[in-house]
Amino acid sequence: MTNSPDSSQQADLGVLLGYDGSPHARLALTWAARTASARGSKLTVMTAYTVPYVVSGMASEAVDPHADSPSRRGAETTLDGARELLADHDGVVDYRLEYGDASGVMLDLSWRAEIAVVGSRGRGGFVGRLLGSVASAIPAHSKCPTVVVAAEGEDLPSPDLPVIVGVDGSEHSRVACLAAADAAKSLGAELQLLMALPPLDGALLWYPELSARKDEVRDRYAKFSQEQLDDLVTTLREQRPDVEFTSELRDGTPTQVMLEATKQAQLTVVGTRGQGAVSGTLLGSVSRSVLHRAHGPVMVVHEDDHLA
Repeated sequence: MTNSPDSSQQADLGVLLGYDGSPHARLALTWAARTASARGSKLTVMTAYTVPYVVSGMASEAVDPHADSPSRRGAETTLDGARELLADHDGVVDYRLEYGDASGVMLDLSWRAEIAVVGSRGRGGFVGRLLGSVASAIPAHSKCPTVVVAAEGEDLPSPDLPVIVGVDGSEHSRVACLAAADAAKSLGAELQLLMALPPLDGALLWYPELSARKDEVRDRYAKFSQEQLDDLVTTLREQRPDVEFTSELRDGTPTQVMLEATKQAQLTVVGTRGQGAVSGTLLGSVSRSVLHRAHGPVMVVHEDDHLA
């Protein structure tokens, strides 16, 4: 496992894309190329391959990752396909052929990337099952913000749409806001902060004595939530004064609110953890649900990914 890079290596890979040639990977390639151009960053396109031990003839024999093999030739063909698709890209592109498990390779390289990008589904060798391998593992463990690209049909969301970030007042939420602000600025997009205001019905089952004061409780909770949102707005104005944004408290569960947001955004940003029921555990609640069912690209930000 690669250790954290020194300062000379920090983010030298720019926008890192894990590519396997699948339809979703091609969408991710388009998104990554567009984003690299907007950021003025290098684009690194990587594909990984492994050689099963049985191919070598003896299970105990060490495999030479540099030797000619069907897996290696297939990976080289995949990279050649990416080169053709990027023929008109006006930025710097680095193509990397890596030996090893795709998830492990991406995680190792994420130390040196500004953001890591994968398609939401692949063809098995790289991205694998429906958010079952790379697209699930990378957001949970990456050392940089990760974008999982999903799209309705064969097109990416319009670049005229905003960047939307889900917030809840937690530290992870603050960091996600900063990363979303930077993404919106680089993409030339409007930024929207969304905070969910969940229904109280479930809570009233545990505290039936509050049912008679349901409206009062609701108003107090809405006021508390608005105060949290206002605090984030203040922080964002102080730390990203050149970014224009709006904020909104929206009725619904966090998952409902953010899934709907993926239909209305060119990029939806979420943190990995939040305040319990609001943002859930490490990719165990809202973030995981959004990744599994998103209608567009989703960026997952860790608390230590983008500190001001």
